[in-house]
Amino acid sequence: MPGWGAALRQRSLFSPSRIDGVDLARGLAVIGMLAAHLLVIPDLDWTDPTTYDGLVHGRSSILFATLAGVSIGLISGGRRPVSGPRLATVRLRLLVRAAAIWVVGVVLMLLAVPVYVILPAYAVLFLIAAAVLPLRARSLAIAAVAVGVIAPFPQAAIDALAFWSTPAGDDLSNAVGWHYPFLTWIAFVLAGMAAARCDLRRPVTPVLLAFVGAGLAVAGAVLDVVWGGSESFGETVWTGQAHSSGLFEVIGSGGFALLVIGACILLCRTPLTWLALPLRAVGSMPLTAYSAQIVVWAVSRPAPEPGTFELDAYRALEPFWPMTLGIIAACTLWAVLVGRGPLEAGIDALARLIVPGVAADPGGSAADRGVSPRPDKLER
Repeated sequence: MPGWGAALRQRSLFSPSRIDGVDLARGLAVIGMLAAHLLVIPDLDWTDPTTYDGLVHGRSSILFATLAGVSIGLISGGRRPVSGPRLATVRLRLLVRAAAIWVVGVVLMLLAVPVYVILPAYAVLFLIAAAVLPLRARSLAIAAVAVGVIAPFPQAAIDALAFWSTPAGDDLSNAVGWHYPFLTWIAFVLAGMAAARCDLRRPVTPVLLAFVGAGLAVAGAVLDVVWGGSESFGETVWTGQAHSSGLFEVIGSGGFALLVIGACILLCRTPLTWLALPLRAVGSMPLTAYSAQIVVWAVSRPAPEPGTFELDAYRALEPFWPMTLGIIAACTLWAVLVGRGPLEAGIDALARLIVPGVAADPGGSAADRGVSPRPDKLER
């Protein structure tokens, strides 16, 4: 039995340095993504409680982006940012990971599944994050607020350009994941990095995250109900609609992500963390889980029929529960028997091979990344 316990501790999921609540939050984001992709869920209307399952739309991808920032913050030193040679090592490895994730994204796009793959957007976000690795929590938080409040305005102007309706615009949009535009979405990554810099192991940190996140989520919802989409304010910036990158979505959904992260960390400080093990396993390898979903979709989708929308045809097969339970079971077995997810481990090994050296990497979560698709195709 002692030998079994020692073997488990060698698995990344059971490493003492790993933060269970972060993995749980990622796992919930994956399940939310699957629900948004594979189930017919109504658009969220805060005045109609029957539509509250629409929370998965948009918020799953924003939670992933925020958690990506948490991972970047952890691998770059956590509370104390790395400096000197270690900073250079972390930065270069992050760039290698960005390139590798972009390649994986392109491969998934070639499968022609009706999803807008987010991985290219993540690659761009990692490039930007690499420039701000030395910043501490306060500076990152200020930057996140500034970007979140300002960026939606130029974002709306850029989105209105006719260029995006051209073939070249469509190609560029796919190449950089513009549906998750880095101009605005870097705010979520910065917020996640700030959270990691606050030291997620301190008793008070997840409480503050949950409290601040809840306040922002409520504020975004109220603002959207009162002013969202009104003609006097316009419908492109002053909105909380999912995937709009509008001001109220940034506030509300960004706050929701912080709330979930804080709540998950608090929950995993109790014995309930063991009940959440299967979801934590999924969250320990989100890139693998997401990619597996796309591959399974590609090989199991029915032949297209004239006049039938492919996404509707696939949803008619009711694939949510088989795919979700299959991913949970496979990730749990892999985490217990092998360790890190294959894509996470492979990309991390590649980064270490290309950029040798010593760098902070607490918890072994360097390559854990979240993903999610776009509204008119996958996630609405």
